[in-house]
Amino acid sequence: MLQLNDNTPIEDGHHLDRRNFLRIGGLTLGGLSLGQFMSLRAATPHIISKAQSVIYISLDGGPCHLDTFDPKPKAPIDYTGPYKTPVNSNVDGIQLCEKLPLLATIADKYTLIRSMSHGIFGHETAQYVTQTGAALGSAIAYPSFGATIAYMKESNYKGSCPPFITIPNSASRFNEAGFLGPDYTAFATGGSPESPNFVADGIGTGSITVEHITQRKSLLESIDSFSKAFQSQEILSRMDLFTQKAWSLILGNSKDAFNLNKESDKTRERYGKNRLGQSCLLARRLVEQGVPVITVRSGGWDTHKQHFERMDEKLPELDKALSALISDLSERGLLKNTIVICGGEFGRTPKILYEPPWNGGRNHFGTAFSYLVAGGGFTGGKVLGATDFRGETVTERPVHPSELIATIYQLLGIDFTASLPHPYLGTARILPEWGKKGMGVLNEIIA
Repeated sequence: MLQLNDNTPIEDGHHLDRRNFLRIGGLTLGGLSLGQFMSLRAATPHIISKAQSVIYISLDGGPCHLDTFDPKPKAPIDYTGPYKTPVNSNVDGIQLCEKLPLLATIADKYTLIRSMSHGIFGHETAQYVTQTGAALGSAIAYPSFGATIAYMKESNYKGSCPPFITIPNSASRFNEAGFLGPDYTAFATGGSPESPNFVADGIGTGSITVEHITQRKSLLESIDSFSKAFQSQEILSRMDLFTQKAWSLILGNSKDAFNLNKESDKTRERYGKNRLGQSCLLARRLVEQGVPVITVRSGGWDTHKQHFERMDEKLPELDKALSALISDLSERGLLKNTIVICGGEFGRTPKILYEPPWNGGRNHFGTAFSYLVAGGGFTGGKVLGATDFRGETVTERPVHPSELIATIYQLLGIDFTASLPHPYLGTARILPEWGKKGMGVLNEIIA
């Protein structure tokens, strides 16, 4: 049994690595001793976990709810645009935009939340609130739910891949790790997953061409001897976690998880041979490796101009990729343990802006927007909340991002009322805004 200088025992099996040492030091600076912190963690109630992983399909820029998960066929033409005929799903009473026919065939496998709302209209602040559940104006920079899950699941995660992976690029509008620090920043694959030569090499280049491989041949040969010694605990002990994971991706067996050429052409085509489709396929492969959090970032949804021209391209890609992901996870027996969520930082104005300079675009809209949730304990075949017939106002069961995040935490077995270690304050709540103004866990859509 080890003891620290405050006489706090560390039971055998608790790994005191460099990061834990720094974290403990930070807690001491904040006025919370290690003993107090361990007592705090021990007092956290045990929660039964239904899910093991989360895949977040982030539609960056904000999709319009009317054109995706909350169609309004009775609204005037300057709201619906050309999408006047929603498609019926395989669940009575649930319709989707006519551009999402494949998702309509599996509506029994997911729930639509049509009453998301936070009232924020700026990209940076909206992304921060939807991914942290925190309110604006606080002096504390809270971590995203991805970083928080990575931290909370760290001790039980035995995989060689990083616990928090984003495909292909990290968030650029806010610091996902927040006060947890850079160790909990998402590990970005980089590159283009749709490329035939895509390889996530752990150093951010992502896509490696034949020319690159040739150029790196001598480098790989020169590190061969290092590869053989890689399993040496002495070497590993000298690396921080990020460096360990990077070398594991290059030299270890986990690199195969990123090799999409391992999949059949039929499977790759099922997801769509585009960036979103192949990113979703990679996410499924990472779930099979036990990675706790995977974010798939899909850009191009910020459609101030040429909205419907852009949607004619983006929606079929989303339809194919997301329906394939949910169906594939279900067929492999993984959906019951994997949460899939899809949405953006906000919606877009229900009324189309035909005047110059927009000429048929939709602007930011944080008053009402929609999310799709599936798997991991969420029920299927339901709709939670509602908006009015033009999609401008939430009329039933408003849902703040804190509530959705709290529900995700609960399904993962994470106590969302607990606190995280803060390097200066000692601790800070995981979800500071949860429970305010009648907020609650979304029990209506938990199986």
